[in-house]
Amino acid sequence: MPSVQQHKIQPHWWRKSFIALFLGLSFAYGSVALFAWFGPDGIDAPVKVQFNMWMISLIWLPILAGVFLFRSAKTAFITLLGANALVYSIFAFLWWLQ
Repeated sequence: MPSVQQHKIQPHWWRKSFIALFLGLSFAYGSVALFAWFGPDGIDAPVKVQFNMWMISLIWLPILAGVFLFRSAKTAFITLLGANALVYSIFAFLWWLQ
C-alpha cells in the first residue's frame, strides 16, 4: 500500500510555479507565433493583432494551473520542455519551407 507521501502532488510547488511561468509562457508565445505567422492571412492581418495578444493569456493560464497536477517538478520540466521543443521545431520547419 503506497504511503500518503507518495501521492502528494504539492511538494515541489515553487519549482513547478517557476517552470510554468517560464516554460509555459514560452510555449504560449510559440503557439501564438505559429498562428500569427502561418494562420489565415499571415502576420499582416490587421484583425489578428488583438486576438493574438489575448490568446497568450488563454494558453498560458491553464498551463499555470495544470502544472500542479504533475507528480514532480522534474516531470513538469521535461513535459513542458518537450512541448516547447515541438512548437518551436514546427515553427522553424514552416519558416524554412517558406
